[in-house]
Amino acid sequence: MIATEQLTKRFGTQTAVDSLSFEIPAGQIVGFLGPNGAGKSTTLKMLTGMIQPTSGRASICGFDLQSQTIEVKRHVGFVPESGAVFESLTGLEYLEMIGALYGIPPDAARARIEQFITFFDLSFETLTEKLLGAYSKGMKRKVVITSALLHNPPVVFFDEPLDGLDANAAVGFKALIQTLAREGKTIVYSSHILDVVERVCHRVIIIDKGKLLLDGKPDELVAAHNSGTLERLFTRLTGGEELERRAEDFAKTFRP
Repeated sequence: MIATEQLTKRFGTQTAVDSLSFEIPAGQIVGFLGPNGAGKSTTLKMLTGMIQPTSGRASICGFDLQSQTIEVKRHVGFVPESGAVFESLTGLEYLEMIGALYGIPPDAARARIEQFITFFDLSFETLTEKLLGAYSKGMKRKVVITSALLHNPPVVFFDEPLDGLDANAAVGFKALIQTLAREGKTIVYSSHILDVVERVCHRVIIIDKGKLLLDGKPDELVAAHNSGTLERLFTRLTGGEELERRAEDFAKTFRP
């Protein structure tokens, strides 16, 4: 469903993504991990057709990322970290616009929207009477997730999807992506909440400085590196242990 081969992105002299190669089959939830600046968001933007690679190849559902970009966009859903929406529209206007862009008949789009707002515990009055600019961060996130899934894409990319969601909504979201995977959808889940990744993802891909560091099942990687948890493995690979030591030393400067 997703295949990359030496996928690379440079901005001037800076290499943000450096020769990434991996394949992801249908029905798999993959945690896409890395520290800030590792190249995760840049990779997701390339795989969703938002920016062009500098070199390398990638395909989504068999469609070439560069020569069949429109087909790629038809087959993916994307929840960006920013959660940006058109704040001058109501929630319903925004979602109906998304439905129209994907060619979903209005009645079918309205039925799907109603299913999602029931799932996310949003009132129809909120969706129709309030502009998105007045929504809370969590409410906007629910609308963005709905817009990414509205056209029933076979591949979905999530960049920090739990940001802004309350505890109940987060539990519901995790159950949702697990169900989508069982139905054969491919889920790429980028997050810094590693205990959630360890529980819900079938596989993790860890990158740093644009390069692939590790790729495998979370429990097998943790066991192979004798690290105890995915979080401990991640910090060991990406320099987090040094940051922990620096934080401890810095905290000592506040002692009386």
